[in-house]
Amino acid sequence: MPDLQFLALGGMGKVTQNMYLYEYGQEMLLVDCGIGFPDSHMPGVDILIPDISYVLKKLDQGKRIVGMILTHGHDDHIAATGYLLEHLPAFPIFASPLTAIFATDRMQDGAVKRLVTTVDNSDPFTLGSFTIRMIPVTHSIPDTRHLAITTPEGTIYHGSDFKLDSAPVDGVKTDMDLIRKIGEEGVLCMLIDCLRIEKTERTESESTVGPTILETMTNTKGRYVMTLMSSHIHRIQQVVDAAEKFNRKIAFIGRSVERNVKDALELKKLYIPSGLLIDKTDIDRYHPHELCIIVAGSQGQEGSSMMRAIYGEHRMLQITGQDTVVFSADAIPGNELNYFGAIDELSRHQVHVLYPDILPGLHKSGHASMPEQQELVEAVRPKYLMPIGGADRHRFLFKTRVAEPLHYKKDQVLLPETGEVIQISEHGIRTVERVTLRPPVIDGLGVGDVGPVVLSDRLALGEAGIVVITLVRDRKNGFDLRKTSVVSKGFIFMKDAQEVVEFIKQSVGEIVTKEGKKKDDDLKRMIERRLSRKLYKIIKREPLIVSVILDI
Repeated sequence: MPDLQFLALGGMGKVTQNMYLYEYGQEMLLVDCGIGFPDSHMPGVDILIPDISYVLKKLDQGKRIVGMILTHGHDDHIAATGYLLEHLPAFPIFASPLTAIFATDRMQDGAVKRLVTTVDNSDPFTLGSFTIRMIPVTHSIPDTRHLAITTPEGTIYHGSDFKLDSAPVDGVKTDMDLIRKIGEEGVLCMLIDCLRIEKTERTESESTVGPTILETMTNTKGRYVMTLMSSHIHRIQQVVDAAEKFNRKIAFIGRSVERNVKDALELKKLYIPSGLLIDKTDIDRYHPHELCIIVAGSQGQEGSSMMRAIYGEHRMLQITGQDTVVFSADAIPGNELNYFGAIDELSRHQVHVLYPDILPGLHKSGHASMPEQQELVEAVRPKYLMPIGGADRHRFLFKTRVAEPLHYKKDQVLLPETGEVIQISEHGIRTVERVTLRPPVIDGLGVGDVGPVVLSDRLALGEAGIVVITLVRDRKNGFDLRKTSVVSKGFIFMKDAQEVVEFIKQSVGEIVTKEGKKKDDDLKRMIERRLSRKLYKIIKREPLIVSVILDI
């Protein structure tokens, strides 16, 4: 009999970049295809994508991919499809309805044309030697699924992101009856989301956020501006419900949230009463107390609609001291600087800001805590356990907080390293191969094009590349634009960038010619901000821009 093997191409010891490979004989099944985010050792890199070199090697050896299953619509599970599928042969892709349309959007972003087959039930379907059932579970996005993957060697329960929400916004609960039935049939190995293992209280229901939104809207006299995760359809529904109660028109600003709302409305995963939704171009036609505006950019991402509105640079929305701005999201771990930087910027301008640190009811996690993880394991009762979707500390804590109290022995809890190929059978678990995985980086429009020299400079600077512009000013005659100099580190190789340098000089010259009489600090800030936008438009990269005025 062929062996059943497993390899995490991402998502093992990391919270993001989820992609998993199951092999049986000559067949391969892929689960998820998500992006990851760089750490402090990779400044300036936008995202990471899984390394599929192992899959490509197996294809060269004659194996075939029988299909891919996508568990839910978050970018760390689907967004790498737009980068990776063009390098792989055609194979069927399956997902729940909302996940399918979100994944299709992400593929179109990367000019990838693949059909995603929608599965809206738990009926088993077969891909080669694998029989799959898709199990409804609750999470922070509708249509999330766990998978029961049955092979000749046994059944694998693939339990990615979830929570056990007893009162979900859409009324669709985790199908515990089906999960128990699968457990009774026998499960060889269970993969389970362990991200929130540190929390000992059950994760509160998403529906508990609604009353807090109502409370904050009750106390708002001017415009109610909310920013949240753009895919959080259940949260958006609760904002819509509150806006209806207060007769506030709803407008959405930001490509990601506008697209996700359009998709959710199309699939009837979101309901907005007739006459409540207005186009963002019509905002100025209404009084402030008549508006509820949902804006993308809850993490303070540079260039997002929220940040441009904060800086007064958005064409349709400028935040003022008369607005109430609500952050209905926590900071993503590692992104605290950007997140709180946005809140600080609003506070400096005396804008009333609400966020979960001061009003905890504004956000509830989409991940199961320790008791929920225990409950799911008890329902499935697998022979082996493998915590996934968390950092290493979460995986090891899962072992002591969940596995050991449920009487699992040390050799029944699998904590594979990245690149460790595991053979799973009734007779035991063993490592059969270790492969080196090097996730390609995405920097602007380039895939893997940031060389070691550039990254080295970025690490030394601690920034995403830097452009230093020096303006020379004579106290009598003013600025001498002929002497403007541009120096770059960790951004572009200067010997190949003369065209970009000339573009920078020309742009700076235009700004100085028009605005040169402003105070130095205001002029430098204007140069840095405007040039950042211009550079992003032409090369899709955002270096740190520093302008210096040298008086002679």
